[in-house]
Amino acid sequence: MAKCPICKVAETATKFRPFCSKRCADVDLHRWMGGQYAVPAVEPPDDFDAEIEAALAEQDRPDELH
Repeated sequence: MAKCPICKVAETATKFRPFCSKRCADVDLHRWMGGQYAVPAVEPPDDFDAEIEAALAEQDRPDELH
């Protein structure tokens, strides 16, 4: 069996899986809501919006006849 990620108890075959108890599940929820956990993100470069706008403008231009 897997260990509870909060208190490390070995048995987690409960309805609160992967947690061993409602208490540990609530502790985890509180940590998420409090910002202690975060999903990593990559910030776009400063000129990202300008690049997107330029690409969209280029896409909207009618094809020139040759």
